[in-house]
Amino acid sequence: MKNFGLLLAGGIAAIVLLSNLGPLIGLAVSVAVLYFIFKQFLKTESFGWKIALGILGVFVLLTAASNIPAIIAIVAAYILYIVYKKWNDKKPSYKEENDPFQNFEKQWSDLNKN
Repeated sequence: MKNFGLLLAGGIAAIVLLSNLGPLIGLAVSVAVLYFIFKQFLKTESFGWKIALGILGVFVLLTAASNIPAIIAIVAAYILYIVYKKWNDKKPSYKEENDPFQNFEKQWSDLNKN
């Protein structure tokens, strides 16, 4: 039952991620362009060029803000990561004790694996 819940949550998260892939790519491109504009803004000495880069930066920032649904895609990707980690999380069904029956169960499960 646990695996069914993980499969259901992972499937829903994958569908949400794929449906918001366009805004996610748009947000990534906008943030990358905004980063390069900011770096160039800090390097330049000309006052006119700083004003032009500032205006261009505001337009790119508004473009990035229009891709807000990408945050839902980021959350969906994080949920997929959690589902993947939980799916591969294997806990031993026995305890390490000095009880001979527990050691027998451990050895028996090791023999069944091979």
